[in-house]
Amino acid sequence: MGQTEGMAGMHVRSRFDHLSALRRLRRRDADEDARRRPDPSLAAGTDRVPEIRHIVLLMMENHSFDNYLGHLGRGDGLSEPPPCNPRADGQPVPVHHLASTTQRKGAPSQSWRSSHIQYGEGRNDGFVAAIEDLTPGADATLGMGSWNGADLPFYHGLAGTFPLADRWFSSLLGPTFPNRRFLLAATANGLIDDAIAGIIDYPRSGTIMDLLDRHGISWTNYHHVPPLRLFTKQTGARSGRAAVLALSRLLPRLDHRVRGEIRCTTNLYPLGVTRTLGHLRHIDRFFLDAAAGRLPAVSVVDPDFASCSEENPQDIRRGESFAADVIDAVMRGPGWPHSLLLWFYDEHGGYFDHVPPPGAVTPDDVAPHSLDDGRGALAWLALHLNLFGDLRRQDDARGGYDRYGFRVPAVVVSPYARPDFVSSTVYDHTSALKMIEEKWNLPPLTRRDAAATAPWEMLDFAGPPAFLDPPVLPRPAIPHLWRTPDGGL
Repeated sequence: MGQTEGMAGMHVRSRFDHLSALRRLRRRDADEDARRRPDPSLAAGTDRVPEIRHIVLLMMENHSFDNYLGHLGRGDGLSEPPPCNPRADGQPVPVHHLASTTQRKGAPSQSWRSSHIQYGEGRNDGFVAAIEDLTPGADATLGMGSWNGADLPFYHGLAGTFPLADRWFSSLLGPTFPNRRFLLAATANGLIDDAIAGIIDYPRSGTIMDLLDRHGISWTNYHHVPPLRLFTKQTGARSGRAAVLALSRLLPRLDHRVRGEIRCTTNLYPLGVTRTLGHLRHIDRFFLDAAAGRLPAVSVVDPDFASCSEENPQDIRRGESFAADVIDAVMRGPGWPHSLLLWFYDEHGGYFDHVPPPGAVTPDDVAPHSLDDGRGALAWLALHLNLFGDLRRQDDARGGYDRYGFRVPAVVVSPYARPDFVSSTVYDHTSALKMIEEKWNLPPLTRRDAAATAPWEMLDFAGPPAFLDPPVLPRPAIPHLWRTPDGGL
């Protein structure tokens, strides 16, 4: 494609994104949005933090702060003697080191019910009981397991070098899909589980991508599925819209599992699938863009959810290797002097953490509900075909969006990062949205991100950047699974 054709294509796509975003945001109150901008005197889309040009969101899967960083010796980690949780017979199970970095399949669990049992009305004493309750026969001690710096040398080096947040909570007491939805839209829009049939909807206030499109701010979701297979691997459909429609015939194949299949984060609201296609790139492209200084304003970098996301039963060292290569690519690329990468986790994966999640602002008026409520055509179909199986039990717990989920690891990586700094400010995934909104003077999406705190205190713009020369971090336990040592693909 010639330069003229390429520029013309970019212009058409930009115009399509803008018009599409306007349609999706038509229910928002423009006057209210103007009043709620971080600086109402400036136009929406105004760059208020020019020092940062590239924000990279690297959200991994399913580990608590104590599970990964409890032995770091920095921040609010594990104490001695180690905390314990009781078995059903009253015998205590202490936090202990797990001998293998390869996890067990299906246990522990982070389902809605499991998470609420683990919370135990603020006692955080149900991590053993949740396994006994939902997966009888599994090793009930797994939820009290942890790893250390010998298992995860890169992660411990990262969290010991760059500023660490020891009060970064997941957005709700529940699993992957609803928590990642909070990262996109500051609401889960009623979702409490990872069932495919439950995600055929769209939030009333739109997503952060809608706001970025509306104001011409570039963004990309880098993922691992070959582009032509992104929406056809499970469905056989030839378009995103057809893939959504095809989900109804896939219910017998997909919804017998509690955990659904996630392809890339931004399609957890799949009714917007055709409008995100222009922003999806294979992970190979991420490394090329980082090396060339071509990263967009906002990047969502997804692991391979089947092999290196750190979900059970994966070997956690493979996820560490992937994250290390992503972080190294940002630090070694020409865009590093103006970059900010956030390394964090969607939820705790059922692993113990000793800090009780505090109360949170409810995002909107959409109450949590399960597919068992029969809302929507696909839910009705699944209900009447009796396809829920164990899903009813996984979702069976009282609770709302008025409490955060458990703590997760979170580190800010930037040349402007404060050295030797630990933040104990309360954050959740909507803090990432608040950072984007405050940088580009965008209004909040819901009450949750309106009340959130952006992690700016972990950065120092007053003096010369402390990490302009990237630090040398320990090699991951399994180095360079994703790139060759010289940085090639």
